[in-house]
Amino acid sequence: MLALDPLLENIKLFSVAFLIVIVKVIIIFVVGLVGTMLMVWFERKVISYMQNRIGPDKAGPKGLLQTLADGIKLFFKEDLIPEKSDRFVFKLAPYLAFVPAFLVWSVIPLGGDFSGGKDGTIKIGSYVTKMQLADPPIGVLLLLALSSIAVYGIMLAGWSSGSKYPLLGSVRASAQMVSYEAALGLSLATVILVAGTLSTSGIVFAQSSFTKWHVVATGVVPFLIFLIAATAELNRPPFDLVEAEQELVGGFNTEYSSIRFALFFLAEFMNTITMSGVIVTLFFGGPQPLPIAGNDNILSFLGPFSGTVWFLLKVLVFLYMYVWFRATLPRLRYDQLMNLGWKLMIPLALGWFMLLAAFRVGQDHGWNRAVVGVVCIVVMAACAWLLSLASKVSARNREREGAMF
Repeated sequence: MLALDPLLENIKLFSVAFLIVIVKVIIIFVVGLVGTMLMVWFERKVISYMQNRIGPDKAGPKGLLQTLADGIKLFFKEDLIPEKSDRFVFKLAPYLAFVPAFLVWSVIPLGGDFSGGKDGTIKIGSYVTKMQLADPPIGVLLLLALSSIAVYGIMLAGWSSGSKYPLLGSVRASAQMVSYEAALGLSLATVILVAGTLSTSGIVFAQSSFTKWHVVATGVVPFLIFLIAATAELNRPPFDLVEAEQELVGGFNTEYSSIRFALFFLAEFMNTITMSGVIVTLFFGGPQPLPIAGNDNILSFLGPFSGTVWFLLKVLVFLYMYVWFRATLPRLRYDQLMNLGWKLMIPLALGWFMLLAAFRVGQDHGWNRAVVGVVCIVVMAACAWLLSLASKVSARNREREGAMF
């Protein structure tokens, strides 16, 4: 992978620089697995507190090793493969869901010093490197590509099972992915427009102060759209229609057992951590510190690792929020899911992107910002009225024609 990490310039096999890269890979893999295990425990424990229950408390202190115990149990359970399944695809699908969640972490800055115009590099002995595995100039596009690949694992799992309920779950996953990928991409385009780069470290560098964090600089709306679209892509409540047990037994993974089921289980929680890291990187400054009480960085005593601590604290906030969603929100109906994606989020994301683009063009040409804002608001209001009118006419026609089946 092409990278702008100074450590990878003129790197040689089995050199110290090569060993540093290997250590980075091992750290990402180990931290990812341990983080996923802790995320399962964290979700079960927080939801139990919200519901006035105890939650896991037998395996380890406070039930901390319960996920490990569950994993060991699943590893030794019988691995069943349906007779009418496509055996190769059936075995491949769990890895297609699990591996992309790890690969995303290769381009996310996990720390570093971005203060005072610095580029986030740190020194390890005499070597200068970044606290991320690679920093390609198209890092954001890589994020989109990897997030899109994950749905193939779900789709192929349902199709290869040779059963109708898993197939229905996988078809839902595909429709849900298409519906919300467009809104997610448009909200991400606003970040690229403001930051002026596709590099993930460049996006973090552009958020050098709180007012420049993209959640503020883009006007909050793209962040909300990205959060909702990401939740739908993760198949998390209230968008977990892919695993709607009331209708589909268990969804796309109905025919899976043993370690293959565990891989899907781990992929869901790993993707939650991964997407939280992506949201923090794109909208909340990544490792950039949060100014508190006039202090630019209250964790400055940690040196180059202060950014890593800030990053983890921000990610933890979003992990708690996802758990809160699961414990609070009821599942949407499928028609509500589609209507939200196509009739609200995609038009809103596109309109907001055009609004920010108009402000950027107006700034380059010296146009009056107030006039540009008024014109854009009028145009967006007219488009919203036309869309609402078209939706009402369509609903009236469907009501008049009656059910087709």
